[in-house]
Amino acid sequence: MLQLKNEQPLKPQPRAFRALVFHHAVFFLLLTHHCGGQPQMVSPSQPIVAVVGDDVILPCHLEPAMDASDMTVEWTRPDLEPRFVHVWRSGVELENKKHPSYMGRTSLSPNRLKHGDISLTLPRVKLSDEGTYKCFIPTISRESTVDFVVGAVSSLNISLARPENEEETSAVVLECESKGWYPEPEVLWLDGEGNLLSAGPTETVRGLDDLYTVSSRVTVEKRHSNSFTCRVQQNKTNQTRETEIHVPGRK
Repeated sequence: MLQLKNEQPLKPQPRAFRALVFHHAVFFLLLTHHCGGQPQMVSPSQPIVAVVGDDVILPCHLEPAMDASDMTVEWTRPDLEPRFVHVWRSGVELENKKHPSYMGRTSLSPNRLKHGDISLTLPRVKLSDEGTYKCFIPTISRESTVDFVVGAVSSLNISLARPENEEETSAVVLECESKGWYPEPEVLWLDGEGNLLSAGPTETVRGLDDLYTVSSRVTVEKRHSNSFTCRVQQNKTNQTRETEIHVPGRK
């Protein structure tokens, strides 16, 4: 026959031990609540895109919102020396900390800072402003990054290159040129119905100002009421310019 051993009753824990366990439990809960309540820095996951001369805002804010007007706010670009683009401390901007290229060109909104919005306003954008920016609040050790892409666009010039034996040929050469693009664009030719035409290789020249000049030629047949379009586009900045030319048909 199986015999069951008598179970020993649990000894009551000393009061001091129970108090210590309770103290640690409360401390853990308070610590968890405190860490969970820390705001996070939020910025766009996609690049901000602008064209030279635009006024832009690089978004960055605290979530949940809290008053940041009395905090130290730093906007930096790690590739620069000094790296500071804008420094806000104790309610004022520290202009002497900034990189020379941003002197007098950046600002934060005191009203928006009260609601946790530390977005940077950058007017009159230049090509040299392109880069990765970091917004940082040292007192709460929170930071985020904003990628900024800058482009430049220009108008197009399309012309008809007349061959020497114009009266004897049914084909003409069209030339399209555009100066002052960034980044490097591509050139497309389309007929009157929007179909892509086969053209020669695009000639590209990059100037000392980093802007690109592109030119392209295409040979087309003379037909009745022919219209052709030259399109220059830059996909990274989502910029497109185009112009149309009418080629008289054969007599």
